[in-house]
Amino acid sequence: MKIRVPATSANLGPGFDSCGIALSRYLTIEIGPETRTWQINHQLGSEIPSDEKNLLIKTALDLAPTLRPHKITMISDIPIARGLGSSSSVIVAGIELANRLGNLGMTPQQKVAYATKIEGHPDNVAPAICGDFVVASYNNNEVNFVEHTFPDCDVIAFIPDHELLTSESRGVLPKELSYHDAVKASSIGNVMIAAILNGNLPLAGKMMERDILHESHRQHLVPHLKKIRTLCKTYGGYGSFLSGAGPTVLVLTPPENTEKLVTALKGLNHEALIDVLSIEREGVQIF
Repeated sequence: MKIRVPATSANLGPGFDSCGIALSRYLTIEIGPETRTWQINHQLGSEIPSDEKNLLIKTALDLAPTLRPHKITMISDIPIARGLGSSSSVIVAGIELANRLGNLGMTPQQKVAYATKIEGHPDNVAPAICGDFVVASYNNNEVNFVEHTFPDCDVIAFIPDHELLTSESRGVLPKELSYHDAVKASSIGNVMIAAILNGNLPLAGKMMERDILHESHRQHLVPHLKKIRTLCKTYGGYGSFLSGAGPTVLVLTPPENTEKLVTALKGLNHEALIDVLSIEREGVQIF
């Protein structure tokens, strides 16, 4: 049995800790035979545990403590600490591992709720479970979410060759907002979501670039964001935004403008990875 979980991008600008999309990069878990102890075979680096200390197994055992150990192969093309949901994908895979091996019969609502409690917010885990575009809230220990189809477009990922830990990126955010700024931020996010639901990507992209909740406070950590935003406007993209906590920046564009934007982005930083992705319509899948 194989479990496949898509990468995700959280926030989409003003949808901070609430909005997310699933993307066409993946974590794949192949479940092998039972063993005496948990064995995780991977090529993700020595800092990633290969036993029961792995986040995958810790998550699964929290849900189903009596699971029998298995040999597991873990393959991921989701870069670590780049703002593309690498840790969320492991949490979601761990939940599905427990769900399948433990015959838990969990619903999508239960999976999203449990994953959110672990992650702290639903914007990455919800689209990893459900796929496509998800808007979610986590208040008073209650998770509510809505799935919807994201309009067709190309998603160009500008992935720098350095990490940016979520803890560092969150550390620069303000503890409070004025009432005026809170209303402004809410209106920008509301219009962005409404534009997505209406299939109006030019307006959605415009709103994504007007976020005041987090991007303005993180710009000094991601100096390439402003340059990418200029290139996006110049070469016909819909809009650009910081993916999660960064440092990856995503550019939404009509397919006919993708090649021009990719060329321009490659000229910005030859060491960054430029990858053309698509919206993944399915969330976690079993093969």
